[in-house]
Amino acid sequence: MDLNALRLLVRVAETRSFTRAAADLGLTQSGLSRAISRLEAELGVRLLQRNTRSVSLTPDGQMLYERSAPLLAELAEAEKLMLDRRGTPSGLLKISTPSLFGRKVVMPVIGELTLRYPDLRIEAVMTDRLVDIVDEGFDALLRTGEIQDQRLIARALTPLRWVTVASPTYLARFGTPQTVEELRDHNCLTVRNLRSGRMVDWQFMLDGKVRDVNVEGRLIFDLGDALVDGAVGGFGIAQVMDFAVRDDLAAGRLVPLLQDFAGRSRAISLVYPPSRQYSPKLIAFADALAQAQW
Repeated sequence: MDLNALRLLVRVAETRSFTRAAADLGLTQSGLSRAISRLEAELGVRLLQRNTRSVSLTPDGQMLYERSAPLLAELAEAEKLMLDRRGTPSGLLKISTPSLFGRKVVMPVIGELTLRYPDLRIEAVMTDRLVDIVDEGFDALLRTGEIQDQRLIARALTPLRWVTVASPTYLARFGTPQTVEELRDHNCLTVRNLRSGRMVDWQFMLDGKVRDVNVEGRLIFDLGDALVDGAVGGFGIAQVMDFAVRDDLAAGRLVPLLQDFAGRSRAISLVYPPSRQYSPKLIAFADALAQAQW
């Protein structure tokens, strides 16, 4: 069977139009029609019903399409994979990362990669929304927590750790809490979970165990990024990932609190389909990310 003609049939079936399929494939309509006719003659069946306005699959054509389209997609992926393995990182790498982690950690990594590899382009979607790696066409995701999807490869990275902080200005005005219970007397900057709609609890080490603690405040955000700005601005106490405030702590703009009770951490992984694992651009990104410090 002529694989090229089979590819043409698949495109006609997907577009339901000889005109659109020919334009997509860079062929003339007459050339496309002749190729499909030769395939029909080779198989001895009619694959398409043609009229002046539309084209549709016959039952034989539908069966052939359903069987061949996935196989052709796999062949195209295999071809792309082999081409990728031959060269240096190039083309488009599309990734998704949590917003704050993306800005503070991933940005320097991908910036350096584009300087190192002139033929590499990177599209980084920095969002706390849970994206779909297949449907949205991502090569890889950075995802926190346990990875449930066994069809994906998860490469564990350095776990994320949290610190409780406030500005010297805030502490001078409202005092410094010495225990977790004293947080009830303070304005705690909080985030609402986008999926559950609940306020995100803080976590502390209490009685030898990490425990969730419900805190309250008069400033509520939809993203963790704003917690840093709020804390630096002197508006309240925040519990944030330590990489996000490392520079602010070093410069004295923020002060760590309740360090004896610190205990919150969370796994983060680079997640990608098995078909991407030998891609030079993904390998370069994964190696650079593994060497980053946070």
